[in-house]
Amino acid sequence: MSKLDRNGRWGGKMLLTEHQEQYEQRNRTAAGKATAEELKLIRDSVLLPHLMTMVQRSLDEVGRSQISMHNVMARFMRMVLDQVSLETFNNRRELKKRNIKILGDDTQDDIVYNRYVCRGYEDKFGMTREVMRAEIGNHLAKAVESILKPTKE
Repeated sequence: MSKLDRNGRWGGKMLLTEHQEQYEQRNRTAAGKATAEELKLIRDSVLLPHLMTMVQRSLDEVGRSQISMHNVMARFMRMVLDQVSLETFNNRRELKKRNIKILGDDTQDDIVYNRYVCRGYEDKFGMTREVMRAEIGNHLAKAVESILKPTKE
């Protein structure tokens, strides 16, 4: 403890808002709590396996159907599945790089809670089923859009 700490003049500190945000961000990261970007990674790691399952089931249904263009639809669905698989792989790699582990899920009152450990700090991340459906729809739309958009060379 220094002489300045004891005189009481340095007890209250005034910070600009951007400095306050930087201070809070540094303390949040130092404590091990997940940042907003890391929570997005955790959310994607929960949603992408569900999306892959949905696309695989649709692919199996199209393969069994007697639709006249089932070959074209099956090829497109395989492309979407490859896109989602690559995104899942990149997501897992990023989580491992940031030392984040997803432990398991638990459902209470229509909310799916996923436990995770982020740099030693354990917490829960919850989403309702409706939010999960909406987010899966958004991911699917982005994957389809990335496949269908013309490449600019």
